[in-house]
Amino acid sequence: MTFLLLYLALGACAGVLAGLLGIGGGLVLVGALAWLLPLQGVAPEAAMHAALASSLASIVLTAAASARAHHRRGSVLWPTVAWMVPGVLAGGWLGSRFAIALDGNVLRWCVAGYCGLVAAQMLLSGPPPQGTAAAAPRGPGYTLAGGVIGVVSAIVGIGGGSLTVPLLVWRGVAPVRAVGTSSACGIFIGLGSALGYALQAPAGALPLPGAVGYVYLPAALGVAVASVLAAPHGTRLAHALSGLALKRVFAVFLLLVGSAFAYSALG
Repeated sequence: MTFLLLYLALGACAGVLAGLLGIGGGLVLVGALAWLLPLQGVAPEAAMHAALASSLASIVLTAAASARAHHRRGSVLWPTVAWMVPGVLAGGWLGSRFAIALDGNVLRWCVAGYCGLVAAQMLLSGPPPQGTAAAAPRGPGYTLAGGVIGVVSAIVGIGGGSLTVPLLVWRGVAPVRAVGTSSACGIFIGLGSALGYALQAPAGALPLPGAVGYVYLPAALGVAVASVLAAPHGTRLAHALSGLALKRVFAVFLLLVGSAFAYSALG
């Protein structure tokens, strides 16, 4: 029961971040799960794989709820999603296969490095430009880009928003539509990656009740349910607080998370 409450609290935190900053808090989830899962008997060498897998599984429901809300406001560019989905599905599957073959410490360095990159982007970027694209971007280039986004997302345990949103804004999509479209793509990133971690894991990878491969379902579901319920509160906060200041604070927090991963990899 104690762990379930912790997973719910973690999901609530991720949900607020999703509504507040337009990201799902995947990096925060991975960090917390990598610490919590060993307390439930997960072997240290499997903790990172399980944290990544469980975070990605939770993203399926979280992204679906976010995409549904954005769709109601006409903010999802479904033609773009259709072009990106084959790439993100294949990329998520291949990325999880690659991650399974890596040592847990190597994965910690990958997540630490990505935390640093996202934090630098948040600290250095200004207000997003206004979108000017009249039509939804489409074409095989977006399938290829989706493949790259899927691979990276599977390795660091995220829904891809920190990659998909800048890509679409760069291509002239209005930021709110970029976030909505990214949320829809996140469903398929989470699905392809989580299935990869579940079905490609070695036999007995996670000897816990409720585990499928490296995916620990109690953690994934607890996080997802709370995240879906908490996201609207983050959205309300976003309208009351300074978005730029919040990004700076979260960037510093990500630097701390990345430093913790790097320290644990050294240890």
